[in-house]
Amino acid sequence: MTGRYPRLAAGHDVNEAWSEVEDVRPRDREREFEQLYEASYGAVLAYTQRRVEAAADAADAVAETFTVAWRRLDEIPEGESLPWLYGVARRVLANQRRGDRRRADLSSRLRSQPAPKVEIEGLVEADEDRHRVLSALSRLKEADREVLRLAAWEELSHRDIALVVGCSEPSVAVRLHRARNRLGREIGKEDRRAGQDRGAGPGRRAEGQVP
Repeated sequence: MTGRYPRLAAGHDVNEAWSEVEDVRPRDREREFEQLYEASYGAVLAYTQRRVEAAADAADAVAETFTVAWRRLDEIPEGESLPWLYGVARRVLANQRRGDRRRADLSSRLRSQPAPKVEIEGLVEADEDRHRVLSALSRLKEADREVLRLAAWEELSHRDIALVVGCSEPSVAVRLHRARNRLGREIGKEDRRAGQDRGAGPGRRAEGQVP
């Protein structure tokens, strides 16, 4: 017989022949991993929990350990899966500790740096300037806003802006020039409006107002 059925030689038992066929069948990796996980999860979790303080760190280590086990399933020695998993978990925990030390060292270095001097007045003025410019920008047409943002925020060249908006470089130069002029006029309006607001303070009465 041929195909899927075993060929029997003289003196061979049928059961032995079928066992040979089963030996060459493809392995069910998912089922193997499930069995490994079910049999070993509790032991690996206990192993990690005894070596770290935070439960979250233990859970992360277990997850990473079984991720490695899935990738290297063919390398796990038969009958020694638990010691193999412990070895993986040990390396995962060592990596965790190295990462924790690096973060602690970085935090320590940052704390040792002198705090930068903050000029509150400058921050307030910068925030007011930003608000004024954004307010002026919002009143422009979308085409003007886009070329200005590409030039100022993304810092693109005229050539790159031309590729983004779909026009020539000379056209970009003209559009940017006009958009900047329009923005300047809108900022001027903001400045005049702010000056009028400051001039009409709560203690000042409009001309001709009867006290």
